[in-house]
Amino acid sequence: MALTLAEMVAAARAEAHQVAPAQAAQAHNSARLDLVVDVREPDEFEQGHLPGAINIPRGLLEIRADPASPATDPVLSSDLARQILVYCTKGPGARSLLAAQTLASMGYEHVSVLGGGLNAWAEAGLPVEAEPQPATA
Repeated sequence: MALTLAEMVAAARAEAHQVAPAQAAQAHNSARLDLVVDVREPDEFEQGHLPGAINIPRGLLEIRADPASPATDPVLSSDLARQILVYCTKGPGARSLLAAQTLASMGYEHVSVLGGGLNAWAEAGLPVEAEPQPATA
């Protein structure tokens, strides 16, 4: 039986460990959070992201997360036992929920999803970094 996107997201939501922005910020500030992964597209990441986050778009996650992949991202794949927080824009949305589910299925032991995503983080008054944009004439 084929699954719909809504069913896939519902299953991922049922498995996800969601963390409120304030709780995530506290874990990040106290070094209890080892890695923050933004699973949005690079242009979204450039416009604003959590401080210290790395950008691995959802569509590339599996090849970046697999230590045996020639395209692995060693920042992510070097330690499957680290505390990892994934997020997207809002929700948690489909991208972050499916990313957390994928990482868990690949053996990552401690993956959480930012409740409300970047929007809730910013609305809570927590810092957001943006990439400098080149000047245009």
